[in-house]
Order: sequence, then structure tokens, then C-alpha cells
Amino acid sequence: ALTPCALPAGAPVAAELRCQCLQTVQGIHLKNIQNVVVTPPGPHCEQTEVIATLKNGQEVCLNPEAPLVKRLINKMLNKDSAN
Repeated sequence: ALTPCALPAGAPVAAELRCQCLQTVQGIHLKNIQNVVVTPPGPHCEQTEVIATLKNGQEVCLNPEAPLVKRLINKMLNKDSAN
């Protein structure tokens, strides 16, 4: 199950040196996802963050440990390496 990370409506994803995903959302259908950005751990945040932009423009954080999210990331990596 996806653990969603909902950001307040209209709130931009923080560009500061801190974690952007304070919580994750679940139950997002893959067909609603337009784009996904994976941010590896670094000085700004000690955890991997997965931020999905939905087709309606909303940004949500997904749990990088969720099996569905892992498959999504692998699919993206395989697609990128095929190009």
C-alpha cells in the first residue's frame, strides 16, 4: 500500500535544506501520476523522498518503501536506461 504524503493544497514543495515530505499518501492510482521525482538522501534530508506530480497539478509524497512505489521507480529507471 502506498503511504501518501499530502502537501497542503497549493503549497509549493519546499526548496529549503530540509525534508520536503513530512508525510506520505497512499492509494494514488498510477494512471493519475504525471511525473515522479526521486530525491536521494543528502545533507538536506536523511531519507529518500518520492514526490509525484498528479495530472491535476497536485504534488504528493509517496512512501519509497511501498512495493508499488518501488515498482514505479524501477519502471522509470528501466525506461530511462532504454533511451
